[in-house]
Amino acid sequence: MSTIIEIANTIFQPLIDLGAAPMMTIVLTLIALAFKVKPSRALEGGLKLGIAITGIGAIIDMLTSSFSQAMADFVERTGLSLNITDVGWAPLATITWGSPYTLYFLLVLVIVNVIMLVWKKTDTLDVDIFDVWHLAFVGLFTIWSGANLLVATALVIFIGILKIINSDLMKPTFNDLLDAPENNPMTTTHMNYMMNPIIMVFDKIFDKIFPWLDKYDFDAAKLNNKVGFWGSKFAIGIYLGIFVGLLAGQNPTEIFELSFTAAVSLELFSLIGQWFIDSIEPLSQGITDFASKRLKGRTLNIGLDWPFLAGRAEIWAAANILAPIMLLEAVILPGNYLLPLGGIIAMGVTPALLVVTRGKIIRMIVIGAIELPVFLWAGTLVAPFVTNMAKNVGAFPEGVAANQLISQTTMEGPTEKFLGYLVGNASQGQIEFGIYAILALIAYLLIFMWYRREMNKRNAVYAAEKVEN
Repeated sequence: MSTIIEIANTIFQPLIDLGAAPMMTIVLTLIALAFKVKPSRALEGGLKLGIAITGIGAIIDMLTSSFSQAMADFVERTGLSLNITDVGWAPLATITWGSPYTLYFLLVLVIVNVIMLVWKKTDTLDVDIFDVWHLAFVGLFTIWSGANLLVATALVIFIGILKIINSDLMKPTFNDLLDAPENNPMTTTHMNYMMNPIIMVFDKIFDKIFPWLDKYDFDAAKLNNKVGFWGSKFAIGIYLGIFVGLLAGQNPTEIFELSFTAAVSLELFSLIGQWFIDSIEPLSQGITDFASKRLKGRTLNIGLDWPFLAGRAEIWAAANILAPIMLLEAVILPGNYLLPLGGIIAMGVTPALLVVTRGKIIRMIVIGAIELPVFLWAGTLVAPFVTNMAKNVGAFPEGVAANQLISQTTMEGPTEKFLGYLVGNASQGQIEFGIYAILALIAYLLIFMWYRREMNKRNAVYAAEKVEN
């Protein structure tokens, strides 16, 4: 096993060391060249993707850092005793990539993806190798909780297979949400969409109990046409900035600054989301040509990072409304010791809500409020592990007290963190945890199988509509 880990690090470490944007530029360019795209067009797509990743990262950093300061002011003002610091996703990614096992998990998942493609168990080629850290984190946490590497690898493969299957299931919905042609290859294997099955359970409950609420729903993209700028993305940002600023007791200058930061961020998210779409266009044409000549009509999808959906206004409308809801829940939720700071804008929550509900804002908000405690509890659960790892790899954030625990509020894959905890403890021979782990894994698989059936029904409707048109 140590030889495999060494090989994985030798292969991938130089690429990972470049950082997410350069790495994905190279990966996308090389894949486009493999599909016979002209070198200039292949490089154009790769560079656009690198620019999009850089842009989305800059905006997220600006937004979360602004709100983190406001939330810190709120804590100081109220004297809350929530003692785990939410440092956002970036430090956790750094911590995870600091482990040699992460590149090992990457190699394993690449092999799994290739096998599934060859055996025609998926049509998705996952190129978003940077975001494998989300699933690698689960593997590392499983080991920390008591499992050996073999058991952790089995869990990572199990979740990884479902994650790739999910990317195929979501593909028609992405086309619908983006109003994209059928040959659009974009999908995603991002970990945040593994909340889809649980969200769909609540969505079906909504169908049975609260269907009448749908008549009060609204199209966030069209709202501006009805009520003017009051419903625009930048206006929603203004509202949130004012609300959080008042909670934090900030002065008018600080409130204006926070509001304008939120407003410009929401507008730029929409623009940058289009960059992701543009970046994949050369590869899309290459895949179409390749499929028609070599694959006898079989289509291939490309698994990207989630922000190609960032242009959908519903993501940000729901995220902004869920932010104060999450803050309230964090204060009153039993068993939570994590205060939303870096993860206050719930980007680990809302993309999955968008896919399952297909943009029904009221459902996104209600279901999002119900599922937020799962994220808060998961963040609290992994805090000792995150803190220990950060200190071991020299990535403990500056400005945080040495005795302080750190974590993230809306970390992608919260249910998978609980699976890792149960499997890890069960591996130590604890019978009680063994029973819990088996039941949890069975429930996880059964819910996903049910979700898969429901998504196939949805996709059959999409296919029928395409035939009619």
